[in-house]
Amino acid sequence: MHTVTLIRGDGVGPEISEATQRVIEATGVSLQWEIQEAGQKAFEKEGNPLPQKVIDSITKNKVALKGPITTPVGTGFRSVNVALRQNLDLYCCLRPCKTFNGAKTNYKDIDLVIVRENTEDLYAGIEFEKDSEETKKLIDFISNATGKKIRSDSGISIKPVSVYATERIVRFAFEYARKNKRKKVTAVHKANIMKYSDGLFLETARKIANEYADIEFEDRIVDNMCMQLVQKPMLYDVIVLPNLYGDIISDLAAGLIGGLGLAPGANIGDDIAVFEPTHGSAPKYKGLNKINPMAMILSGVMMLNYIGETKAADRLEKATASVIAEGRYVTYDMKPNPDDPTAATTSQVADAIIDTLKKIQ
Repeated sequence: MHTVTLIRGDGVGPEISEATQRVIEATGVSLQWEIQEAGQKAFEKEGNPLPQKVIDSITKNKVALKGPITTPVGTGFRSVNVALRQNLDLYCCLRPCKTFNGAKTNYKDIDLVIVRENTEDLYAGIEFEKDSEETKKLIDFISNATGKKIRSDSGISIKPVSVYATERIVRFAFEYARKNKRKKVTAVHKANIMKYSDGLFLETARKIANEYADIEFEDRIVDNMCMQLVQKPMLYDVIVLPNLYGDIISDLAAGLIGGLGLAPGANIGDDIAVFEPTHGSAPKYKGLNKINPMAMILSGVMMLNYIGETKAADRLEKATASVIAEGRYVTYDMKPNPDDPTAATTSQVADAIIDTLKKIQ
């Protein structure tokens, strides 16, 4: 029996969570769900979008499955996703992106794994608000220390990159590559401009790469990496990046395979993992039963592999792939025409995957 913390999330989160629960249970794996609430509802009830009991539940169970949670833009509480990663030291965001036969995309045979550092960089949350006393002091300090002028009406974010965090994320990428019989790791950076932050990331990555002579290593500047992925994604395999670039590149990679509706993800630490779809909460679609649940279902596949239920994971991925290939019970975003009246609902997708699971031994 595996006990898993379940956070259903905001917006469309409860709908895709319910669909994912049902298909995972249909694999026959013995699971007990410990349901916790985080995000907008928790904030309204308790004044805290991430109550301590949620952290305690995940810490105890070591595994969580999470629906998307709304992050206000510019105002309101800070990202629950970022807070979870920092509180639980989930230093790796793992996002595999591969094409499925029948998916609506211009590319074939994409099979990329994005390994994103999760705790540092501009997402570390070290920010200084425009016109605050702390910001004024920081601007003066920078001017006095470097001679460089920052406009007085600026907001400032700090970008820390450490040897410690870089070593462990790059080592994770190489260990993942070795375990999964991958051939190459590519480190992505902007070291030509940010020589003391991205430069440190690159220097450290090269040092770690020397420990893995059996796996090819290369590096790419982030803007060139974007072009390379659009032109010739088949040349890449495992890609390891600092936090912000990892967020951007993982969405680009999702676009190569047919969109965020097919992009699963996991946030992994040394002994705790939280699995979630890459996409957001899409509040305007809340309650409409029309959003594609496959990204969260595929995140469930990753979770099953993580807890050692590899046969169930393989069956669930094959069943999902079969439904995609058939093209009948897929949501509007996977139809040739998004206005197709035959588009399946969220729950119908789950039903189709469950029916297909029964045929796969």
